[in-house]
Amino acid sequence: MNQLVARSVIRGLVNGRNCNRYISSSSAVAIVVRPFDETGEVRGPGGLVLFGGAQWRRRMSTASSSPGTSGVAPPTAVAGKDRGESALTEKKKDGDVMVSSYWGISRPKITRDDGTEWPWNCFMPWETYQSDLSIDLSKHHVPKTFMDKFAYRTVKLLRIPTDIFFKRRYGCRAMMLETVAAVPGMVGGMLLHLRSLRKFQHSGGWVKALLEEAENERMHLMTMVELVNPKWYERLLVLTVQGVFFNAFFVLYLLSPKLAHRIVGYLEEEAIHSYTEYLKDIDSGTIENVQAPAIAIDYWRLPKDATLKDVITVIRADEAHHRDVNHFASDIHFQGKELSESPAPRGYH
Repeated sequence: MNQLVARSVIRGLVNGRNCNRYISSSSAVAIVVRPFDETGEVRGPGGLVLFGGAQWRRRMSTASSSPGTSGVAPPTAVAGKDRGESALTEKKKDGDVMVSSYWGISRPKITRDDGTEWPWNCFMPWETYQSDLSIDLSKHHVPKTFMDKFAYRTVKLLRIPTDIFFKRRYGCRAMMLETVAAVPGMVGGMLLHLRSLRKFQHSGGWVKALLEEAENERMHLMTMVELVNPKWYERLLVLTVQGVFFNAFFVLYLLSPKLAHRIVGYLEEEAIHSYTEYLKDIDSGTIENVQAPAIAIDYWRLPKDATLKDVITVIRADEAHHRDVNHFASDIHFQGKELSESPAPRGYH
């Protein structure tokens, strides 16, 4: 009888009936149900909880629920199972919301070298690094072939509207350019990933190398956002430029990876120039040399007293490394080879 009552309630829930009421039967089974409420319970004789809360998704026991049988667990046991089998439970600890997963997924305790808790979820301590500042910033790929000249002039043409719009507002300029700079690595890595799947071939590490570049550029953006608050029209501009650039670069990479990488190489050369001008304005006092954001200090392992100048310096070094990687990738294609035939520069910072 208890099972018949329970089934009628479940059918009512499925059919959209109003179950916000108290139902009783000759077997003294009380049912309190609220639509989509995990606190609803079904109680049997003696107030024993037959099922309720998160137990709605579980199958009912076929054992008898009459007094004296072992088919019904004590209320405390059922409550314990509810807590253990809840799909997602939120707990509060020291004012912070802690999410406990039914699947057993939880973040291990991670600390800095000084023993303090690691505050970032977007990157872990083993993903941080000290940028190689000794890299040659003056390197330039001299365009010789028609394709190289086309790539070089395309980048120079794209710089004109950027100079007009931002002028010497290098904070906003850097923030805007990083939203674009993170696209090529993601597109290239994605297409190489799909190619590897289609051809059942290894990528030579290039999938990870290009995705690392995209992630590094994204971290540049996350740092700049801490320093510059973009205006509404700048956010709108980001949406427009990113949408156009992503699709254009996607098609370009499909048609000619060597041209795509050459264009990115020249874009990185322009980024080096922009960050150099940024540093000049900091040195001249035009831009205040403020304290470095905490995220930058941890990501690049900068000293605690690092400043904006230190941050721009390491970002510029990153751009120089990206310049080398993309010109190198384009050279491989110009030699008639695939990227997988040459080891990727993994961890090249």
